Amino acid sequence: MAASDSSVGEHDGGSGAAASDGGIGGADDRDARGVYAISVAAELVGTGQQNIRQYERKGLITPERTDGGTRRYSERNLATLRRIGVLLDEGLNLAGVKLVLELEAQNRGLTEDNHGLTQHNRELRADNRGLRKDLKRARGGDRRTRD
Repeated sequence: MAASDSSVGEHDGGSGAAASDGGIGGADDRDARGVYAISVAAELVGTGQQNIRQYERKGLITPERTDGGTRRYSERNLATLRRIGVLLDEGLNLAGVKLVLELEAQNRGLTEDNHGLTQHNRELRADNRGLRKDLKRARGGDRRTRD
Protein backbone atom coordinates (compact mmCIF):
# COMPACT_ATOMS: atom_id res chain seq x y z
CA MET A 1 0.00 0.00 0.00
CA ALA A 2 1.59 3.24 -1.11
CA ALA A 3 1.51 6.33 1.09
CA SER A 4 0.42 9.69 -0.14
CA ASP A 5 0.73 13.04 1.56
CA SER A 6 -3.03 13.19 2.01
CA SER A 7 -3.03 9.87 3.86
CA VAL A 8 -1.49 11.53 6.88
CA GLY A 9 -4.31 14.05 7.19
CA GLU A 10 -6.55 12.84 10.02
CA HIS A 11 -5.59 10.50 12.81
CA ASP A 12 -8.90 9.16 14.02
CA GLY A 13 -10.85 9.28 10.81
CA GLY A 14 -13.69 10.91 12.72
CA SER A 15 -15.71 13.76 11.41
CA GLY A 16 -15.85 17.23 12.83
CA ALA A 17 -18.98 18.91 14.14
CA ALA A 18 -19.11 21.22 11.12
CA ALA A 19 -19.38 18.26 8.78
CA SER A 20 -22.47 16.87 10.46
CA ASP A 21 -24.62 19.99 10.15
CA GLY A 22 -25.94 18.94 6.76
CA GLY A 23 -25.17 22.33 5.23
CA ILE A 24 -23.07 23.13 2.24
CA GLY A 25 -19.51 23.61 3.39
CA GLY A 26 -15.98 23.77 2.17
CA ALA A 27 -13.69 20.97 1.10
CA ASP A 28 -12.94 20.11 4.73
CA ASP A 29 -16.64 19.50 5.37
CA ARG A 30 -16.95 17.30 2.29
CA ASP A 31 -13.85 15.34 3.29
CA ALA A 32 -15.31 14.68 6.74
CA ARG A 33 -18.80 13.63 5.63
CA GLY A 34 -19.40 9.89 5.82
CA VAL A 35 -20.66 8.67 2.46
CA TYR A 36 -19.09 5.24 1.86
CA ALA A 37 -20.45 1.96 3.16
CA ILE A 38 -17.92 -0.35 4.76
CA SER A 39 -17.84 -2.61 1.69
CA VAL A 40 -16.99 0.33 -0.57
CA ALA A 41 -14.42 1.71 1.89
CA ALA A 42 -12.75 -1.69 2.14
CA GLU A 43 -12.56 -2.00 -1.64
CA LEU A 44 -11.26 1.56 -2.10
CA VAL A 45 -8.39 1.10 0.36
CA GLY A 46 -7.65 -2.54 -0.43
CA THR A 47 -8.43 -4.17 2.90
CA GLY A 48 -11.12 -6.38 4.35
CA GLN A 49 -14.27 -5.28 6.12
CA GLN A 50 -13.29 -7.28 9.20
CA ASN A 51 -9.99 -5.39 9.34
CA ILE A 52 -11.85 -2.08 9.30
CA ARG A 53 -14.15 -3.27 12.09
CA GLN A 54 -11.10 -4.30 14.11
CA TYR A 55 -9.48 -0.88 13.58
CA GLU A 56 -12.66 0.70 14.91
CA ARG A 57 -12.66 -1.59 17.97
CA LYS A 58 -9.03 -0.62 18.63
CA GLY A 59 -9.90 3.08 18.41
CA LEU A 60 -7.95 3.74 15.22
CA ILE A 61 -10.91 5.07 13.26
CA THR A 62 -14.35 6.43 14.07
CA PRO A 63 -16.83 6.36 11.19
CA GLU A 64 -20.09 8.26 11.20
CA ARG A 65 -23.23 6.24 11.81
CA THR A 66 -26.62 6.52 10.20
CA ASP A 67 -29.73 6.65 12.39
CA GLY A 68 -29.96 2.89 11.89
CA GLY A 69 -26.34 2.37 13.02
CA THR A 70 -24.77 1.71 9.61
CA ARG A 71 -21.17 2.81 9.35
CA ARG A 72 -20.42 5.56 6.84
CA TYR A 73 -16.82 6.37 5.93
CA SER A 74 -15.54 9.75 4.77
CA GLU A 75 -12.57 10.72 2.62
CA ARG A 76 -10.68 11.42 5.86
CA ASN A 77 -11.57 7.93 7.08
CA LEU A 78 -10.21 6.50 3.84
CA ALA A 79 -6.98 8.49 4.26
CA THR A 80 -6.66 7.12 7.79
CA LEU A 81 -7.29 3.57 6.58
CA ARG A 82 -4.60 4.00 3.93
CA ARG A 83 -2.20 5.33 6.56
CA ILE A 84 -2.97 2.34 8.79
CA GLY A 85 -2.19 0.03 5.87
CA VAL A 86 1.14 1.75 5.25
CA LEU A 87 2.12 1.49 8.92
CA LEU A 88 1.12 -2.17 9.06
CA ASP A 89 3.14 -2.83 5.89
CA GLU A 90 6.12 -1.21 7.64
CA GLY A 91 5.85 -3.80 10.40
CA LEU A 92 3.96 -2.03 13.17
CA ASN A 93 1.28 -3.81 15.14
CA LEU A 94 -2.06 -2.14 15.86
CA ALA A 95 -0.88 -0.76 19.19
CA GLY A 96 2.09 0.82 17.42
CA VAL A 97 -0.15 2.14 14.65
CA LYS A 98 -2.41 3.77 17.24
CA LEU A 99 0.56 5.49 18.90
CA VAL A 100 1.90 6.73 15.56
CA LEU A 101 -1.51 8.11 14.55
CA GLU A 102 -1.90 9.84 17.91
CA LEU A 103 1.60 11.33 17.72
CA GLU A 104 1.04 12.50 14.15
CA ALA A 105 -2.21 14.18 15.18
CA GLN A 106 -0.50 15.79 18.16
CA ASN A 107 2.33 16.98 15.92
CA ARG A 108 -0.15 18.52 13.46
CA GLY A 109 -1.85 20.32 16.34
CA LEU A 110 1.44 21.66 17.65
CA THR A 111 2.47 22.73 14.16
CA GLU A 112 -0.81 24.63 13.76
CA ASP A 113 -0.31 26.23 17.18
CA ASN A 114 3.23 27.20 16.20
CA HIS A 115 2.05 28.82 12.96
CA GLY A 116 -0.55 30.79 14.91
CA LEU A 117 1.99 31.90 17.49
CA THR A 118 4.47 32.87 14.78
CA GLN A 119 1.85 35.08 13.14
CA HIS A 120 0.88 36.59 16.50
CA ASN A 121 4.56 37.26 17.22
CA ARG A 122 4.91 39.10 13.88
CA GLU A 123 1.91 41.25 14.75
CA LEU A 124 3.33 42.04 18.19
CA ARG A 125 6.68 43.00 16.69
CA ALA A 126 4.99 45.34 14.24
CA ASP A 127 2.99 46.88 17.10
CA ASN A 128 6.19 47.19 19.13
CA ARG A 129 7.95 49.01 16.28
CA GLY A 130 5.05 51.44 16.04
CA LEU A 131 5.06 52.05 19.77
CA ARG A 132 8.81 52.64 19.78
CA LYS A 133 8.42 55.23 17.02
CA ASP A 134 5.61 56.91 18.96
CA LEU A 135 7.71 56.90 22.13
CA LYS A 136 10.70 58.29 20.29
CA ARG A 137 8.56 61.10 18.86
CA ALA A 138 7.04 61.81 22.26
CA ARG A 139 10.43 61.93 23.94
CA GLY A 140 11.77 64.15 21.19
CA GLY A 141 8.79 66.48 21.65
CA ASP A 142 9.39 66.58 25.42
CA ARG A 143 12.99 67.66 24.93
CA ARG A 144 11.98 70.49 22.65
CA THR A 145 9.44 71.84 25.10
CA ARG A 146 11.96 71.74 27.98
CA ASP A 147 14.57 73.82 26.12
